Amino acid sequence: MNKSFLSRVGLCSFAAIVFVGFMSPVSEVNTESSQRTCAEKLGFPSGKRVVMLHADDFGMNPEANEATIDLLKNGYIQSAASMPPCPAYGPSIEWAKKNPKIDVGIHLAITSEWNTYRWGPVSPPEEVPGLIDPEGKLWKNVPLVVKHGKKEEVAKELRAQMEKTIAMGYRPDHMDTHMGALFGHKNGSDDFSEVFFKLAEEYNIPANVIDFANPKIEKLYSELGYPISDRLKELVRNYSLPKLDYFTSVPKGSSYEEVCENFKNQIRNLEPGLSEIIFHPSAYSEELKTVAGSWQQRVWEYQMFSDPSIQKFLKDEDIIFTNWKDIMVRHEKMKSRKKKK
Repeated sequence: MNKSFLSRVGLCSFAAIVFVGFMSPVSEVNTESSQRTCAEKLGFPSGKRVVMLHADDFGMNPEANEATIDLLKNGYIQSAASMPPCPAYGPSIEWAKKNPKIDVGIHLAITSEWNTYRWGPVSPPEEVPGLIDPEGKLWKNVPLVVKHGKKEEVAKELRAQMEKTIAMGYRPDHMDTHMGALFGHKNGSDDFSEVFFKLAEEYNIPANVIDFANPKIEKLYSELGYPISDRLKELVRNYSLPKLDYFTSVPKGSSYEEVCENFKNQIRNLEPGLSEIIFHPSAYSEELKTVAGSWQQRVWEYQMFSDPSIQKFLKDEDIIFTNWKDIMVRHEKMKSRKKKK
């Protein structure tokens, strides 16, 4: 087990770790001129910053649903992913079914991090005992689920979450991993990542996989403590669906103004390529304050992406916005062209 990685993850998500690397100028990890970005491989113009603003934790609770739906329906953000084990998952998927043009994916969850607001697996608990903590819920953090969970149990639970969603009449547009848990590994193998990637390819639903072909990108994530083993690099290299050039999260701040300014700097420093920027918007409520220790940041993130000044800033930055629906359409077109040659 990579203890360095696990100690740095703690209760935080992989995305929060990745963000640290993007606080410094991203020019340090600029792609080589001879190497095409993932964005270019999908047919986006060379030299352009292509961005997805993506809401995580859709379906977690009514507050997350309210904020995410508002941002999506107004076109302020491009994408979201909902968590199948959570209490508010049903309403989030019913909304997605009624709005098929909007990109809503599945936020695969094998952790349940809060102290008072928790969820268990979709699978029968007796079939995935290594994923269950003493309270009968999913483990609270990544180190614990990596320590106790087995590859076969993770595979069973991910499939159960996918099949639950399909049984509800909805096929997700993409899949990603709550708290980065599916990038955890132990005993020198990338068990969870392999399960994650295979599931994406089986259903032909893209996952949030980062391209490590650029040595500078690999170096960046390695220095952050992310366990990039030779096996993981092989899995990424052989992964057949679209990949991301960069993946990060909205920066934190001690005030709303600071969050906004940090986000603007993040956007200004982005290099050309396909970047996914995640965040966790929530509407304010007194109950939210008792659930999530990060409630203030979540409320500010909802406020920020609703803010006309932020929308104007993004427009002035000359960014191309996309989502996973568009990415997969482009991917299939590129595959078709290659077959014809």
